[in-house]
Amino acid sequence: MTNANVARLMSQRFRGFLPVVIDLETGGFNARGDAILEIGATLLTMDDLGQLLPDETLSVHIEPFEGANIEQSALDFTGIRLDSALRQEAAVSETQALGELFKQVRRSIKAHDCNRAILVGHNAAFDLGFLNAAIERCGLKRSPFHPFSSFDTATLSGLAYGQTVLARACAAAGIPFDQQHAHAAGYDAERTAELFCAIVNRYSDLGGWALTLREQALDERA
Repeated sequence: MTNANVARLMSQRFRGFLPVVIDLETGGFNARGDAILEIGATLLTMDDLGQLLPDETLSVHIEPFEGANIEQSALDFTGIRLDSALRQEAAVSETQALGELFKQVRRSIKAHDCNRAILVGHNAAFDLGFLNAAIERCGLKRSPFHPFSSFDTATLSGLAYGQTVLARACAAAGIPFDQQHAHAAGYDAERTAELFCAIVNRYSDLGGWALTLREQALDERA
């Protein structure tokens, strides 16, 4: 259960927005025509001193929508096998996957006293574009995510570590990264979440945003 101090710190940190890390594995680069094949989402929380932390992760195989395009080059890149028995047994529709994701995101928004979620992604415009296209395709009227704003860890890690490739940025931040698990949506979401938290917390430790809130929290614990 999120305590009141954690909720207060999170709601103030990003102006009422709750960052949620999203990674999508797709059948190409066209958000409107290419299939979403996997979705990974890592929710974030804080400790009572304002340090940002990864929380639970949701990872789902997605059934391609009717008429979706899937490029062989995309499958070669991600290593996804559409004929895998495990995948075929576990895959769900976009509507079902987004419904479960949105339910968990809304629960976390409420627990952290925030107003809305904001997508965090590595090259976030790509993931947000596909997410918005799926929302429209499924006819979902109420999304918990901001429709056009996002946090991009490729940009942030370029600033913080001089690296923009996810694996190299993680290495620079001291975060283990297993190339054998790369391009699995859940794995990439978790590593992106760790990277985002490392950058935000490093900035705070250097005397950045709202240091007084952390000092107040320390005083309250003393």
